[in-house]
Amino acid sequence: MLYLVPTPIGNLEDLTLRALRILREVDLIACEDTRTSAKLLRHYGITTPTTSYHAHNEARKAAQLVARMEAGARVALITDAGTPGISDPGFRLVRACLQRRIPVIALPGPTAFVPALAASGLPTDRFVFEGFLPTKKGRQKRLAELATEPRTMVLYEAPHRLVRTLGDLAQALGDERPAVVARELTKTFEAFARGTLRTLHAYYAAQPRVRGEIVLIVAGTTYRPDPDWPREQALIMSSYVSETRS
Repeated sequence: MLYLVPTPIGNLEDLTLRALRILREVDLIACEDTRTSAKLLRHYGITTPTTSYHAHNEARKAAQLVARMEAGARVALITDAGTPGISDPGFRLVRACLQRRIPVIALPGPTAFVPALAASGLPTDRFVFEGFLPTKKGRQKRLAELATEPRTMVLYEAPHRLVRTLGDLAQALGDERPAVVARELTKTFEAFARGTLRTLHAYYAAQPRVRGEIVLIVAGTTYRPDPDWPREQALIMSSYVSETRS
């Protein structure tokens, strides 16, 4: 049996009761980074053995984990944060399990793009998840495809590439396209920046350094924003919540 167990993206209280039970009951936990996962497991007193499973050892480790499961082991797969397989390792192992008729159970739980989209203020009835844009080859082609996308677009981006990506999107989609930058979700310095691609680019280009995990939400071609949508400058809404943090 393989369990896909989502882990908190920031706030440690976002681990579900079911996830806690599974992580305690399985025979082995496969972690994207065992050092990162050790902090979470220690916090909840989970002593289940762990092993590494990441982008650089997927092919070899998937075969080993499948062999363990075929011998009767129950394995949980977790990543550093969020849901396994969503812009994180997991696809190869799931596919290998299904090919060998090993049951795969995916638990619902934390993932960054859902709360970012839900709180963005942009349409949520139809959307497309794009993950990370290509950094080099294929980037311009993908941007050209997005220029005609009618649905709300959700992307992930690294902080050091945010300014470049906002500029590229503004050039490809039009600099007045409504957009939202959601940063450090569920953490102490969670913030939403709403504006147009032009104003968001100008705001972040003026910042000395952008930190934290980022979700970028961009309106589709059919969206007509409300009159009060910020257009002259980016509107930054920060929240500080004193709760259990990672």
